[in-house]
Amino acid sequence: VQLQAFGGGLVQPGGSLTLSCAVSGFTWGYYAVGWFRQAPGKERERVSCINTSDGSTYYADSMEGRSTISRDNAKKTVYLQMNSLKHEDTAVYHCATSISCSYYSRDEYDDWGQGTQVTVSS
Repeated sequence: VQLQAFGGGLVQPGGSLTLSCAVSGFTWGYYAVGWFRQAPGKERERVSCINTSDGSTYYADSMEGRSTISRDNAKKTVYLQMNSLKHEDTAVYHCATSISCSYYSRDEYDDWGQGTQVTVSS
């Protein structure tokens, strides 16, 4: 399984950004894709997840109401649209696969992309 995350960049506070995660070698429709982020000196945390089987979604409290995760079955790509970005959203964002979004811990995610940097700064 290979994942490629891209779409990060520099954005001003209050701005928006959409991240993409292209997945290959993966049985689409059977597994979940989660987005994690890791800021310097902090633990890696899951911010959102989508089950490719039924499209059900999950959000961390920190991103609830400010982000939307979606999937394109034909392109085998998962998107994370983030709005009203804050300084504290600055982190490296990774996508990863798991059996189900019911799993929160990074230890339950098997395959990881290389990460894309998101910097929120004026």
